[in-house]
Amino acid sequence: MLRQTERAPKGDASQPVWRDKFAQVRAASLRLVSALSPEDCVVQSMPDASPVKWHLAHTSWFFETFILEAFEPDFSPFDPSFRVLFNSYYNGIGDKYPRLQRGMVTRPGLDEVLAYRRDVDTRMAALFARELPPARGGELAGLVALGLQHEQQHQELIVTDIKHLFSLNPAPPPYPSLGAPAKNDDLAQEWVEFSGGLVEIGHAGGGFCFDNEMPRHRQFLEPYALSSRLVTNGEYAAFIDDGGYRNPAFWLSDGWAFLQANATLHPLYWAPDGSGGWCDYTARGVIPIDPAAPCVHLSFYEAAAFALWAGARLPTEAEWEHAALSDGLAQMFGTAWQWTSSSYAPYPGFAAAAGAVGEYNGKFMVNQYVLRGSSVATPPGHARITYRNFFPASARWQFMGIRLAR
Repeated sequence: MLRQTERAPKGDASQPVWRDKFAQVRAASLRLVSALSPEDCVVQSMPDASPVKWHLAHTSWFFETFILEAFEPDFSPFDPSFRVLFNSYYNGIGDKYPRLQRGMVTRPGLDEVLAYRRDVDTRMAALFARELPPARGGELAGLVALGLQHEQQHQELIVTDIKHLFSLNPAPPPYPSLGAPAKNDDLAQEWVEFSGGLVEIGHAGGGFCFDNEMPRHRQFLEPYALSSRLVTNGEYAAFIDDGGYRNPAFWLSDGWAFLQANATLHPLYWAPDGSGGWCDYTARGVIPIDPAAPCVHLSFYEAAAFALWAGARLPTEAEWEHAALSDGLAQMFGTAWQWTSSSYAPYPGFAAAAGAVGEYNGKFMVNQYVLRGSSVATPPGHARITYRNFFPASARWQFMGIRLAR
């Protein structure tokens, strides 16, 4: 579901750096699933999630469809049916298998999907060994960079999708790849002030970025302040104890309707512990909440309601990016994606890439909110200050948290 296009650095894709990076990223996907059973890999726990087997196949489909088909001499697909079966949302490629039925696909089995991955890896290695004209080599380098970033996005989705699936088991199992519970740093909450003014946001060049991070442009910010850390479990529990989920004054209209329709009374994966407190499902299994740890798996609705209850608000994405360039703010990366109040919309002058690959980002710029930072499930090296993640306001299964603003 994470979906973005790019302006990648150019270069010779036959260079060892691309070959080695490709091998590293592809191997990381397999490490994530090495402890899973075939049964774990085939189930789709909800419409927003996909089976692990589908993620493993779709990321290979991406390299086969957008790179091997364009660059491999005498291209022949591993299996012609995979073009439809593992297409996600690329209408320019052709038909797609229904998203809601991905968990019904028992054939091909996991073994055949792994064989598909090995075949694609072998063919990509042969492609890296070829000498290409500079223009074609640069084009290939850009697509490889995009494909690797795309696979890293799906690595994060594998973690969060498996967590949701495991949470539905009668005894949710420990699983280290779910991401360790956020570290308790005993950070004091402080307000860090910024003078605002005319600032520049967006990717400035030098390294990879998705097309939705560009073009760099100016925005005017009024003076503002951000919390030095994320909202904690203990602070969020106080909101619950104060009747936060039962008081419509704190909720947007759509948020209140979401609560009523889903009987939501606490964050995803929380449950009463039987003695007036809360427990949470984590990588270590179900454990008591750490009151000082950041609260995660919150929807935009919950984030906005808590902020209003706390006498604050959510930051805009421009405020978040501007503040991220300074010192004094903890947990900006590697803990939880942070909701902003900014709707996911194009930057001034945005233009999607040509062709089917241009569907990666622009067509989703409606009915979504931007999140910034990265989470415990984000692969190392994948985050950056200008990264724009985005989800519908009701989404909760990603590691999503709250940083307050005022």
